[in-house]
Amino acid sequence: MPEFLRSALTVPALDWQGVTIRLVASLILGFVVAWIYRRTRPTAEIAASFPGTLVLLSVLIAMVTQVIGDNVARAFSLVGALSIVRFRTVVRDTQDTAFVIFAVVVGMAVGASDMAAAGIGIVVVAAGAFLMRNGASQAATPDAPAPYTLHVRLALGHDVETLLAGTLDAHLSARRLQALGTAKQGLSIDVTYGVALRRAESAEALVKDLNRLEGVQSVELVRQDTAAA
Repeated sequence: MPEFLRSALTVPALDWQGVTIRLVASLILGFVVAWIYRRTRPTAEIAASFPGTLVLLSVLIAMVTQVIGDNVARAFSLVGALSIVRFRTVVRDTQDTAFVIFAVVVGMAVGASDMAAAGIGIVVVAAGAFLMRNGASQAATPDAPAPYTLHVRLALGHDVETLLAGTLDAHLSARRLQALGTAKQGLSIDVTYGVALRRAESAEALVKDLNRLEGVQSVELVRQDTAAA
């Protein structure tokens, strides 16, 4: 049997205690990575499943690192197998990509029993992420994209701002007019806003309150990242 096949098929003695400690450590550090991500990224831009993905990535990469060990043949086999994996959801921000790599590197370090590199790396990256978060918040402008798009159709003859302003201001922390036009052969007015809610649970209340206004014909509130999911 060729030497490279013999090395690939060789199964080393399994250190159950060491494997368990490394995987539990990667799980804990994965939660730390996810926590840093949640604290340093705008809430409106966080996909619900992404922090959990970071945790699982840390554990999975730790497992892969232990499976590979010093076996070069097994490393090439796993690279070929893992190359077919694809994310269906597009990563919208380059910092999200950086956090994916962060989780992968932490998992590799733990799997290779280099706890010092994992711990120091988490501290340094967390410090950088928090510093960049503070800088980004100071540089934020009122023109930043809003997480929701609000479509309202009004009967002709109503002033848009006079009719909607009070209700919108009660439920929104920010709004920006994006489009204004006529519909139904000029009998209605369609207005579109980019909006940010004061609280996530106020979405239903906003739609109900707008529907109660005399002259409002329809209301639609759409989260901007639904199309990318």
